[in-house]
Parts: sequence; C-alpha cells; structure tokens
Amino acid sequence: MGCASSKQFKRRTPGYEDPNILAKETTFSVNEVEALYELYKKISNSIFKDGIIHKEEFQLALFRNSSNKNLFADRIFDLFDQKRNGVIEFGEFVRSLNIFHPDTPMTEKIAFAFRLYDLRCTGFIEREELKELVIALLNESDLFLSEEAVEQIVDQVWQTFKQADANGDGKIDPDEWKDFACKNPALLRNMTLPYLNLQKSTWARAVVM
Repeated sequence: MGCASSKQFKRRTPGYEDPNILAKETTFSVNEVEALYELYKKISNSIFKDGIIHKEEFQLALFRNSSNKNLFADRIFDLFDQKRNGVIEFGEFVRSLNIFHPDTPMTEKIAFAFRLYDLRCTGFIEREELKELVIALLNESDLFLSEEAVEQIVDQVWQTFKQADANGDGKIDPDEWKDFACKNPALLRNMTLPYLNLQKSTWARAVVM
C-alpha cells in the first residue's frame, strides 16, 4: 500500500506531509495514516471541494451541522489549526487526532484538555470560561435558562474544578490541572477515542478497502 499511496498523497493533498514522517511523529502506523487520509478527503470535500478542511466542514463532521455557531467546534478547530491559517491541512489533522489515540501518553491528553478549557488563552482556567462553556452547552441543547439558574449550574461545575486550585488564587494553572487530572482520570474520558486504534478497528478496514 506504501509507494502508490504516498504518490497519491503528494498529488492530491494540500499541506502534504510524508506518511512515514507522520507515523514517526505520532502513535499511528503508516497504514493508519493512509487510512486517515481517506477520512480527511471525505471531510475536506464535504462542502468546498478544495481538499482542505474549513471550519464549516469540521463542524459538519463533528455535529452534523455546519451553520449554527458551536463553541466546542470552534475551540477544537482552533486547536487543530496549528498553523493558525484558518484551515486544517492533512498533517495538522493527523497530529491533532493523535491526542485522542488510546496509546497516546496521558500527559499529552492532559495538556490538550487544559488548552481546550483555557478559552481566552491566558494560561489559566477560570470560572468565567467555564460559564461560557456551560452557556454554550445549554444553547446547543435549546435550553435557555434564567441568569440565576445558569449561575447555579456554573457554581456546581466550578466547585468540582475548584478542587484543582491548590494555591487558592481563583484560577487553575497547568501544573494544578495536571495534578487534578491525574487524581480524577474521569475528567479525560472524552480525550480517548477507541476506534482511533485503527489496527483493531472494523471502521479502518472498511475505509482502507
């Protein structure tokens, strides 16, 4: 599958990177990288047909909706868009998906989760950021509650996160988050997608074939 597939990558994929290099830099094998290319092609041509993943295509793939504003899709897209050029190229797609692989070290998952919650990119997780996430979740579920009800929910969520604030300064830094996440691994359950272990995945075999 190797040589012919590599030529296909180079000819058709914007931001092409050698599958062998991507395999060395991630948990994926060369065959798995090539399988991910098939998924990448489907997503990157779902709306704009240009072979690059735009935010609308990314949101459509995640939530089956490309038009409604979605804070989670926006945030994850921003983290995948490592070059900060408004699109996701193939190399970025593979490297970012690697975070969710079952065999990726937990320290990398913890760091990615911290960046996900650090909406304002201040280097801290704060209550107001959690409030933004709660409001986004409620809105996406078509639940529009009073400000008082929202504050009660945020308080409950923050009480859990506040346990990570070891120095009591009202915000959570990366080291505090790491210690807290190690003690509470359930916080990271969404950071592992079992089907990304492509060698064991029936999905992967179907894509490759």
